[in-house]
Amino acid sequence: MSKNPDGKQIKVGILGATGTVGQRFATLLANHPWFTIHALGASPRSAGKPYVQAVMWKQTTPIPHFADCAIIFSGLDADAAGDIESAFRSADLAIFSNAKNYRRDPSVPLIVPLVNDSHLSIIPQQQSLHSPPLKKGFIVTNANCSTTGYVIPLRALEKAFGPIESCLVTTMQAISGAGYPGVSSLDIIDNVVPYISGEEEKMEWETLKILGGIADGDDGIKTFDMHARHPLRVSASCNRVPVVDGHTMCVSVRFQQRPPPSPQQVREALVAYTPEAQSIGCPSVPVHAIFVHEEPDRPQPRLDRYYQDGAGVSVGRVRQCPVLDIKFVVLANNVSIGAATSSIINAELAVLKGVV
Repeated sequence: MSKNPDGKQIKVGILGATGTVGQRFATLLANHPWFTIHALGASPRSAGKPYVQAVMWKQTTPIPHFADCAIIFSGLDADAAGDIESAFRSADLAIFSNAKNYRRDPSVPLIVPLVNDSHLSIIPQQQSLHSPPLKKGFIVTNANCSTTGYVIPLRALEKAFGPIESCLVTTMQAISGAGYPGVSSLDIIDNVVPYISGEEEKMEWETLKILGGIADGDDGIKTFDMHARHPLRVSASCNRVPVVDGHTMCVSVRFQQRPPPSPQQVREALVAYTPEAQSIGCPSVPVHAIFVHEEPDRPQPRLDRYYQDGAGVSVGRVRQCPVLDIKFVVLANNVSIGAATSSIINAELAVLKGVV
C-alpha cells in the first residue's frame, strides 16, 4: 500500500451524508489510512442533529463515529448538487462528486478510477477557465453506477485487442440504485420494470467520454474526443429488478480487429488487466480489478457483490456471440465501485498525482 506523499491525514467532508451514497462514503472512510472525516453536510431537516440521529442507517456495518477540509465527497441528489458543488469549488475546494450535474461539462473529467485516471490532466484547464481562476478548487465526477461496471472490462478488452466497434448492454439494476426510499414495493416486488428514466442515454454517452481520449484544439483548449478516432456505437437497455445491491449486465461486443479474439483470449486479457490505480498503490483499490468466474452460473448479486468489499467487478459466462463477437456477464456493486468507492479512489489518485 502506498503512503500519502506528505504523510499527513487529509481532512475531508461528505455532502449528502445521510443518503444511501453518503452512508457508503461514511462507512468506507471511517478507517481510511489517509482521509479523516471532518465535516458532514445534509438537508436542513438534519441541521443541528448528531449524525446518529439524523441518518436512517441502511448499511450492514455499525455507524462510524467521527473525531478545514481539503476534499469534499458529494453524495448529493442531482436536484441539489449543481449549485452546492459549484459553490464549494468556488471556495477553492476539491469536489469528488457522485452526482450527474457536471458529467457533461467539457472541462470536468468523468472518471472511473480503474479505467481513465489520465483524464485528471484536464483539471488545470478547468481551474484556469473558472472566473476567477482557482488554485486548488475543481470538480471530478464519477460515472453512472451502471456505466461504471461495464466500462472496466471494455477498457481491458480495448487495451488488449484494440478498438471496439459496437456494444450491446442489457442491465438488471438493483433497487438501491434509485436511492432511499427508492422504488415503491408495489412496483418492484414480483416484478421487473423495463425502464429507468434517462439511464440508457447516460450509459451510451458516458461510455464514449470515459473510453475516449483528450485532444488538443487549435485554440489550445483541451477537449474530450468521445472515442472519435475509432467510433464506438453503444446500445443500452436498462431494467430495474428486485435485488437490493448489485447491478448485473449482459454485454456483447464487436471488435475492429479481424479475426476477433477467442473467448479464452478474452478471459486471459480480463484477468491480466492492471489499471494504474493498482500499480501506483491507491489504498482502496481492489486486488483484482476484474475477477473472472469459470462457473457457468456466476456472477450472482447475492454471492458476489461484496467480494473485495465491492471495489472491483466480477465477469463470467465469457463466450462467442453469434451476432457480434464476444458476450459476457458483468456484476458491479452499485453503491461501492458504482458510487462511493469510485469517488474515494479518484481522490487517492489525485493525491498521488499531486492534483490535491
